Amino acid sequence: MEQQSKKHNPNDHLANERTYLAWVRTSIGIMGFGFVVVKFSLFVRQITAVLGHKAEVPSTGYSPVIGILLVGMGALTTLFSYIRYIDTKRQLEAGQYYHSTLLVKLLTAVIFVISMLLIWYLMQSI
Repeated sequence: MEQQSKKHNPNDHLANERTYLAWVRTSIGIMGFGFVVVKFSLFVRQITAVLGHKAEVPSTGYSPVIGILLVGMGALTTLFSYIRYIDTKRQLEAGQYYHSTLLVKLLTAVIFVISMLLIWYLMQSI
């Protein structure tokens, strides 16, 4: 009887749901940052054009590409977090949980690479 109640512990399922929601918040933040990167570069071009510096209107450079990559990464984070949520739910229902850090490692690596690209891009514009 004790093993049966341990198998379907509501606290484990609630913790799984909280973790999933934290991943969703993270993905929304990443997508929001990507949106800002794209829109800010367009804003700078518009302001430059409005101020009458038509010959000096800077290109948007890599900002749109980096912003779109960030939005895409946020969308993928949402998808992968849902897959992880479902997998963890199945494991909890089966009474066997195996911790995986693959999503954390993958997200960290991609954010690090994009951060390095942003630093390189900003250094080029100085």
